[in-house]
Amino acid sequence: MGLLRSLFLCIILATAVNGNCQEENAIKWDPDHRLRWSDFKAQPQENSPVAAITASGIAYRFSAMENRGRMEVDCTIDSFFFPESSWYKRETANDIILSHEQLHFDISELFARKMRERVESYSFSSNVKAEMNGIYEQIIREMRTFQKRYDEETNFSREVEKQLEWNRKISSELKTIH
Repeated sequence: MGLLRSLFLCIILATAVNGNCQEENAIKWDPDHRLRWSDFKAQPQENSPVAAITASGIAYRFSAMENRGRMEVDCTIDSFFFPESSWYKRETANDIILSHEQLHFDISELFARKMRERVESYSFSSNVKAEMNGIYEQIIREMRTFQKRYDEETNFSREVEKQLEWNRKISSELKTIH
C-alpha cells in the first residue's frame, strides 16, 4: 500500500523580483533559446541604478510513493524566466548587458541541475515533503550567494573582461552538469 504525495513549489530569484510561478508567459530554460530584449516585458524602474532586472528561478514538483518501506520519488525540476517581472532601460541596453541578464537565467538552470543531482542521490524517508523542501532551500541559498558574487565580480556587467570570463565559466559548467 503506497502513500502518494505531490507538491508544486516555486521561487523566483534574481537581483530583485515580484513574480509568480503561475505567470502564463514564463519561458522554460532551453539551450537553444537565448533571451532577447523583447522578452523583458515589465516597466523599467527609472530610479533604479541598474540597467536591467532578470526574474528567473527554479520550480519543482514531485510525487512519492512508499513501496515496501522505501520511498520512491519522481521529481521534475526546471528553471524559468519570467518576462512580466523582468525589465530593462532602453537607453542603456547593449549586448554585454543582455549577456549578463542571460547568465542570471543560465545560473538558475545550473542550480536546477545541481538540485536534480542532489534529489537523485538522496535517500528519502517518509518525510519526503520536508526533505525535498530542505534540499530546495539549500539550493536557493547557494544560488543567491552565487548570483550575488556574479554581480559583484562583474560589477553588473560593467567589467567586460570579467563578464566574458563568467560567460565562459557558466557555459562550461552547463556542459558538465546535466
